[in-house]
Amino acid sequence: MRHGKKHNHLGRTKSHRVAMMSNMASSLILHKRITTTLAKAKALRVYFEPLVTKSKSDTTHSRRTVFSYLQNKEAATILFREIAEKVANRPGGYTRIIKLENRLGDNAEMAIIELVDYNTVYGAKEAAPAKKATRRRGAGSKAKAAEAAPVAAEETVAEAPAAEETAAPEAPAANEENAEKGE
Repeated sequence: MRHGKKHNHLGRTKSHRVAMMSNMASSLILHKRITTTLAKAKALRVYFEPLVTKSKSDTTHSRRTVFSYLQNKEAATILFREIAEKVANRPGGYTRIIKLENRLGDNAEMAIIELVDYNTVYGAKEAAPAKKATRRRGAGSKAKAAEAAPVAAEETVAEAPAAEETAAPEAPAANEENAEKGE
């Protein structure tokens, strides 16, 4: 019976499962995003997030502990230098799982697992450019757009001199005040 055994065995022996998780975690650190099955992505999240939390405190003990899980010196170095600095203020949830279409060969549920702070698609700093609407119907819409564009340009040109006129009278007034003080 499997009472109280909550983790997914993924159809592998313990040694195979641990080696696979170590390799996947190292790949996630090095590439910041990997594509795998949904079950493996969920298992990797449980394996990987405590390692990131451990990397926040840069001590010899935490480095040795993380290295014992990863077995990859380069990945451990990147985790402590780059990733730990980026997630220093984040209280957890370092990864994001995005479901994809099922795999063609065996219809397995696929997913992308990625580090949250390294994604440029969902970042607030870099918004995706708005896609220009294109239509293939009738030339009448192009003519209307061409007429609307010069009208809009004329309005902005008309507004610009008005702003300059309001700024121009203030400068001579300041010069007059200076001239009165000098007299």
